Amino acid sequence: MKHIEGNFQGSGGLKLYYQSWQPQVQVRAIIAIVHGLGAHSGLFNDAAQLLIPQGYAIYAFDLRGHGRSPGQRGHINAWAEFREDLHTFLQRIQERAPTCACFLWGHSLGAVIALDYALHFPESLWGIILTAPAIGKVRVPPLKVALGRMFSRIWPRFSLKIGVERNRQAMIEYLKDPLRHEYGSARLATEFFVAEKWVQKHASQLQVPLLILNGSSDRVTPPEGSLKFYQQVTFPDKEWYVYPGDYHDVNFNIDYSDVLIDLGDWLEKHLEGEMSHQSPGCYIKIPSLQPENVNISPT
Repeated sequence: MKHIEGNFQGSGGLKLYYQSWQPQVQVRAIIAIVHGLGAHSGLFNDAAQLLIPQGYAIYAFDLRGHGRSPGQRGHINAWAEFREDLHTFLQRIQERAPTCACFLWGHSLGAVIALDYALHFPESLWGIILTAPAIGKVRVPPLKVALGRMFSRIWPRFSLKIGVERNRQAMIEYLKDPLRHEYGSARLATEFFVAEKWVQKHASQLQVPLLILNGSSDRVTPPEGSLKFYQQVTFPDKEWYVYPGDYHDVNFNIDYSDVLIDLGDWLEKHLEGEMSHQSPGCYIKIPSLQPENVNISPT
C-alpha cells in the first residue's frame, strides 16, 4: 500500500490538504471521503486498511477550517465553498483515473456535502454512501442555533463550541487528537441549515445508488432523519442499515468492522456486472493531484 499526502487548490485559491491510500494490486474503483464537522481525513485510516486489499483506492481531504487545511476552525463564508472544494477534488482525481468508477462517502456534515454534490453532479458518481448523515433533527442546543442565526449577518465569524455528545471511547480518542475541534461559526450554522433543507426538498431528484448507515443510539444525528430522507428518495437502487447500540462516530463503535463489511458488500454488488461493460480495471496516474506538494510513503 502507498500512502500519499499533498495539497490541492480549492475555492478562492485556498490550499487544502488531502491524503490517499493506494493498493499495490490493480485498482478496481475509487472511494472519495468527506469527513464531518470538527474531524479530519485521517480518521478514515482504519477503513482504508480494510478496503485497500479489496482493490479500492481511497481519497480524502480536510475540509477548509479542519485538520491540516487552513482557515478559521469550523467556518465558511458560503456553502458553495464546500461544493466547489469537493468538485475540484473529484475532478482532479477523475482526470488522473478516467476509467475508474468513483463512489462518494460522506459522514455527518460530510454526508450533506456529499448529497448536495450528488444532486448537482450525479453523472460523475457510481454511488453515494452516507454514515450518520446530518439530516432532519440534528441535536445542536437550541440556544446555540439561535445565536448562530442572529450573528450570521453581523458577525459571521462568531464561533461557539458545538458540544457534540459522544460515547466514552470516542471522547477518549477525541481528546488525544490535536487535529480535531468542536467549533462552528455563525455563518457555517446558517449555511448548513439552508443546505440541509435544500437537500431534503430535492431528495426525490437523487439519481445515483444510495447506501445509508446509521447507529440506533446516535444522539447527534438520530436515524429517524435518515429514514425520512430515504423514504423520499424515489431512485430504486437504495439501501438503509441501522446498527443496534451504535453511536455517531461510527469508527469508534465496537462493530465498526461489520459496518465496513456491509459497505464492502454493497460496493461489490455495484461493481459486479458493470465491469463487463467497462475496461477490466482502471488506471490511476500517481503519485499526486499536485506533484510538487506530495510525499509518498510505503506502509
